[in-house]
Amino acid sequence: MTAAREIQAVTFGLGAETFAVPVTLVREILDYRTPFHIPNGPDYLLGLIDMRGEGVTTIDFRLRLGLPPAAATPNTRILVVDVPVGDRVLVLGLVVDRVIEVSTFDVDRIGAAPDIGVRWPSEYIAGVIKRADGFVVLVDVTRIFSNAEVDRIAPSALAA
Repeated sequence: MTAAREIQAVTFGLGAETFAVPVTLVREILDYRTPFHIPNGPDYLLGLIDMRGEGVTTIDFRLRLGLPPAAATPNTRILVVDVPVGDRVLVLGLVVDRVIEVSTFDVDRIGAAPDIGVRWPSEYIAGVIKRADGFVVLVDVTRIFSNAEVDRIAPSALAA
């Protein structure tokens, strides 16, 4: 099997569900810290955190996917990801309940997003991977944030 037939992804938990984003999009994984609040944003916009002098727009990923809110715990992490949006790259901090591991998935084992039976919008799902312990939902971060929404939440978070 060649490396082109595999994808490496950071797996993380939101409640009982396991999600993943491609490792190529992940800049860092940070311990949770309370963001500096930005008024008048959508409910899932938590604010800004400082990452070595750079302001990073921080999103409650549970709320963005339509899941109920949860209080931060010692396992809560911030995944700092690069989100390609058109000809720009948005740097976002995604607050997740816990980071699990970096996993390698065979692309042939990634199934299509289901049309029904999920609690989050299926257009956000790049695919579903069946594992012995359940399913891993591969998130399509580029579809979660539209151009109009990006302009609303993070005009200053765009990389050069």
